Formats: sequence, C-alpha cells, structure tokens
Amino acid sequence: MPNDRLRDALLRNGLTPTQLAAAIDVDPKTVERWITRGRTPYQRHRHAIAAMVRETESYLWPDAVAPERATEIAESEVVKVYPHRNSIPADLWDRLLNDAHEHVEVLSLAALFLVERPSFAKQLATKAKSGAKIRLLFGDPTAAEATKRSQEEQLDKDTVAARIRNALAFVRPLLKVPGVEIRLHGTTLYNSVFRFDDEMIVNTHVYGFPGAHAPALHLRRLSAGDLFETYSESLESVWRDATPYTG
Repeated sequence: MPNDRLRDALLRNGLTPTQLAAAIDVDPKTVERWITRGRTPYQRHRHAIAAMVRETESYLWPDAVAPERATEIAESEVVKVYPHRNSIPADLWDRLLNDAHEHVEVLSLAALFLVERPSFAKQLATKAKSGAKIRLLFGDPTAAEATKRSQEEQLDKDTVAARIRNALAFVRPLLKVPGVEIRLHGTTLYNSVFRFDDEMIVNTHVYGFPGAHAPALHLRRLSAGDLFETYSESLESVWRDATPYTG
C-alpha cells in the first residue's frame, strides 16, 4: 500500500524523492519504494525524514513502533499533570505563547481565561504577520451543545453561550489578520486542546465540573510519540467539520 502521508509530507515541504534520497544518503529507488510500496525505513532514516518534513514518525509510519515502545514514548511526552487547569502557572501560558513561532491552535468552547488576557489577540496578530499559522476553534453559541454544557455544569442554560460570545468579541479583530482562521464547532468536547508549536495543554472535561477545575496535561511532542499526535488529529477532525466564523 502506498504511503500517502509520506508523499504528502514531501510535497508540502517542497521536497522530491531524489532530494530526500540525497539528504539522507540512500538510493532514490529506495525512497520510491518507501512511498509507492509502503516500505518502512530503518529507524535512523525514519528519524531524519520526520525531522525534515516536520511530522512525527508515528504519523508517517503508524505501525513502525512496537506497542510496548510506543507506551514508553507516550509517558515521556507527558511533561506534567495538573490536578486542575487553574493550577497551571500563568508564566507557563506566557512562555508557551511567547515561544510559539509556527503554530497556535485552540480547540475549546470559550477559553475565556486565555482570550481575555490583555495581550492575547495582539500577540496572535504579531505571530501571524511573522508567518505563524493561527487556528482558533470555539463552540457555536447557538448549538445545542452549548446549552447542554451549561446544564451539565448546573448553570443557567445560556451561560456557556454567553461565555462563547464574550470570547468571540475578544478575537473578532483577528478576522482581518492574514494567517488567522477562526471557526465555530458544535461537537461534544471531551478535551480542550491548546497547541503551541510542539507543546500542548490538554484540558480534560469531567462531567459536572467546569474546565478550570478539571485536570490538564502538559505535553511535548516527540518524533516517535503517539500521544501528542492523537490530540492533534482530534483537533484536525473538529476543524474539518467546523464553520468559518465571519463576525
């Protein structure tokens, strides 16, 4: 079976099979077999290729890492576990946002705690103008999920919808900034995801508890890891089905 993920990764990075072969010192026919026949490269080559195309080994070759080894790597991807999201130090959020230069992605319902920060929108605008890809996913305030979440948290039925509208007011100026995309989703969120390049905060959702009181994971992406990639693919799935926000 062809490895379409590898083929696509090379195209997105402007690399030909011949160029890849020269960079890692293998025969171009070997690279062609990796792509057209789905052959799995040696570990040293997988690592080099993943670094060149800025993807994880687990994404390019899902079956290459043994389950036992994948579990060990996943444990290493966890930087820290916080019992509550509001236990995360403010300076960690500052550092994650300041250090992000390629990707800032948010999947949440409102994330007011983040977007209402005085400099948040300005920082994202600056990063987008410098070439970063900014993607923000908020809950649709008119969707049934917003009402359901309010009820689950034992709040007035319009509370979450109001939070979302407040959050959208903070980020609305970003609609005019090239490189920033904002969409609305109506999905049931099992986790809120905040990605900053190769680091991520995953805020788990616990029935009956607001997000601030639910646990959170600080993850760092590893080339052969699967945990970071799982949450990233989840965000991607919601993004595909979401509706562009036009203000």
